[in-house]
Amino acid sequence: MSDAFIVCSTLSFSWPDDTPVFEDLSFTVGGGRTGLVAPNGAGKTTLLRLIAGELAPSGGTVSVDGVLGYLPQALPLAGDLTVAEVLGIAPVLAALAAIESGDASEEHFTTIGTDWDVEERTTAQLDRLGLGDVALTRPLHTLSGGQVVSLGLAAQLLRRPDVLLLDEPTNNLDLDVRRKLYTALEDWSGCLLLVSHDRALLDRMDRIAELDRGEIRFHGGNFTEYEEAVRAAREVAEKNVRNAEQEVRREKRDLRQARERAARRAGNAARNLKSAGLPKIVAGAMKRNAQESAGRANETHAARVSEAKAKLDEADRALRDEQKITLILPGTNVPAGRTVFLGERLRVSYGDRALFAADGVDLAIRGPERIALTGPNGAGKSTLLRVINGELAPAGGGTRRADGRVAYLSQRLDLLDVDRTVAQNLAAFAPAMPESQRMNLLARFLFRGARGHLPVAALSGGERLRATLACVLFAEPAPQLLLLDEPTNNLDLVSVGQLESALNAYEGAFVVVSHDERFLARIRVNRWLRLAGGRLLETGAPTGT
Repeated sequence: MSDAFIVCSTLSFSWPDDTPVFEDLSFTVGGGRTGLVAPNGAGKTTLLRLIAGELAPSGGTVSVDGVLGYLPQALPLAGDLTVAEVLGIAPVLAALAAIESGDASEEHFTTIGTDWDVEERTTAQLDRLGLGDVALTRPLHTLSGGQVVSLGLAAQLLRRPDVLLLDEPTNNLDLDVRRKLYTALEDWSGCLLLVSHDRALLDRMDRIAELDRGEIRFHGGNFTEYEEAVRAAREVAEKNVRNAEQEVRREKRDLRQARERAARRAGNAARNLKSAGLPKIVAGAMKRNAQESAGRANETHAARVSEAKAKLDEADRALRDEQKITLILPGTNVPAGRTVFLGERLRVSYGDRALFAADGVDLAIRGPERIALTGPNGAGKSTLLRVINGELAPAGGGTRRADGRVAYLSQRLDLLDVDRTVAQNLAAFAPAMPESQRMNLLARFLFRGARGHLPVAALSGGERLRATLACVLFAEPAPQLLLLDEPTNNLDLVSVGQLESALNAYEGAFVVVSHDERFLARIRVNRWLRLAGGRLLETGAPTGT
């Protein structure tokens, strides 16, 4: 087998409306673990689908050396299938059962091939991914979202692929299952190309592939080392821009001074010629020579100015646009000790199923607490947020009281009116704010100029998050308690950083549901709650990633 497992040559692809995604993109991916990073909308998922053969390129070629496994972001798994059927082992298990019952038909041996240990291998693989208690006969619709993702990965690993493509594999996985996935991928010996916003996972990669402006650049080392390289490159680029700007100013100054000197010389020469009494033909020739000399000097300095501007343009192109949000949010301040929410005996039932313990859940939130709500998939974390928000009423005599405004950002980011523009939504949340102040605020959230007048329906996931944050954090009155449900799902790393900046500027209390430990660490969580088995428990911060 060659060193290059994936080869893309002059790859081009456009959507049916002729919107280009890639044009003449060429790169190779060898063995080991490679993390693919880029902003939302750059084409990461599209590139994986092209490599997997789900999409056909409009130009160029894609080749894969060996057996390919692909776990897409949206898993196309039907709800009426069993676990064994999803894993693709149901026919082999049926053939093994038939032989054990005495049916020695040749077709059964053909079906089994070399997979005599398939049940043992499958059980071991499921156990490695936290699915050891899931029966092979269990229907898919009884599994949580995180279990379905783990099952999809197990199905790919059981195929023993040479090349494995994973698109956001840790979405919806609880912390324990994430760690199991990290361990499984650390033992990977083939070619792995992975798209993820999970920094803990990206820090386990051997190299980072950056998709930027239609090109891929490879950086040796993990994501932290990549970030350090990008930071160093930015510092060099900023220095080059400063030097180029100084050179442009210097050359412009020299050009202006050269023109002034030429004008003075020309004036002096004209007066001298007049007083010298030279014949007109001689005086005219001397004047033309002086003008030509001044013109050549002017062209030389103008060329230097153009050259300096070209250097500045080149330095600007090398300088990455650092999309940071810087905020001050005094209106969200909550004094220490003030109770912003109090819930007692909170219980919720779905049909015959009680989600919380029989005596309910108690929760008090005081002062500017920064709370992380964790727990296994299906424990009821999102439901608890909806109860805190008042969206669901507690059953059986439970009570809830909120002091101050509560703002809830669901996983769907559906708080804004999608038919209105970003600016119109902000005006609805902050009607007393002058329009000029609203536009300045939107610029700080990176909606500059015409982008502030885009309809919300046209925004990407990261843009919609920024628009929602702008409206929520500067609403009238400002929120004293902020609820966030898996806010980093499907966000690119730049958008995650913007969310971190906004939350670090927020001075009220918040409760965030997230499986992203790095994100939780960077937003300075100071209280950890775990919901499991219907009980809400105080815990410490998890150790390690």
